[in-house]
Amino acid sequence: MTGSVVVVSEFVVITGLSGAGRSQAADILEDLGFFVIDNLPPELIPKVAELAQAPGTDIANVVLVVGTGPYHSDVLPALTALRRQGLRLRIAFLEAGTDVLVRRYESTRRRHPLAGADRSLAQSIEFERELLQSVKAEADVVVDTSDLNVHQLRSRMLDLFSAEAPDSGMQTTITSFGYKHGLPLDTDLVIDCRFLANPHWVDELRPLTGLDEPVRDYVLAQPLTTDFLRSIEDLLAMLLPAYVAEGKSYLTVAFGCTGGRHRSVAIAEAVSAALRNRGFELRVAHRDVNR
Repeated sequence: MTGSVVVVSEFVVITGLSGAGRSQAADILEDLGFFVIDNLPPELIPKVAELAQAPGTDIANVVLVVGTGPYHSDVLPALTALRRQGLRLRIAFLEAGTDVLVRRYESTRRRHPLAGADRSLAQSIEFERELLQSVKAEADVVVDTSDLNVHQLRSRMLDLFSAEAPDSGMQTTITSFGYKHGLPLDTDLVIDCRFLANPHWVDELRPLTGLDEPVRDYVLAQPLTTDFLRSIEDLLAMLLPAYVAEGKSYLTVAFGCTGGRHRSVAIAEAVSAALRNRGFELRVAHRDVNR
């Protein structure tokens, strides 16, 4: 555990499914200078908050890693109590697919905290997933670690929690993805771009991506694209300030096409450029552009 400077300016609570990477995420934030308390019983969360704010403390930011096990029923009340203290609080919920979590547990030979004589490992994971649905609903951001290696998880956590985050009160991410690779779990709004003609069926465009000018020109020149972009831009320009006013910390808008290489990439880039021209700060990511 590490600490630094003056008063607590932020609390981050990392919770979610066992095996989804809570401790690894906490290690990354510790490297950023957060004071990390791992495997904290939920009922102690409000007390830790009081101590961290006591006069003379030298703790600047706190990360609380909250597991489940016998404490699952205490997690949500503890988070509610922490929010009532008026602190700047962000809750990150980590999850992964059941098949991925089974492989992780089998490789480490660890026992699942909710394992029982009458439940298989997969059943224990699903049981925990069901128990934590209400906690997930309270999270500011949901991170699906199914396809993330340790370096990608580090990059994702740095994006979310580094000091370089915008000062607007909400971090907005515009991303693209391919439906054939599955819907992104950690997204708020999903917009389907598959109604546009697909550059994949144009031989000279197939090996390119929506980041390349020929593909971008092909997508943006289609008759529907201009009206579509105008409508999406107006919609998001209305929604983003409303989300900020409601205190939302993160917003992810995902544009999807079949493979995630052409249409969704070009549209995501165009929407991002239009919103930046209106003064919005945001990040852009393309999940499947290199598949």
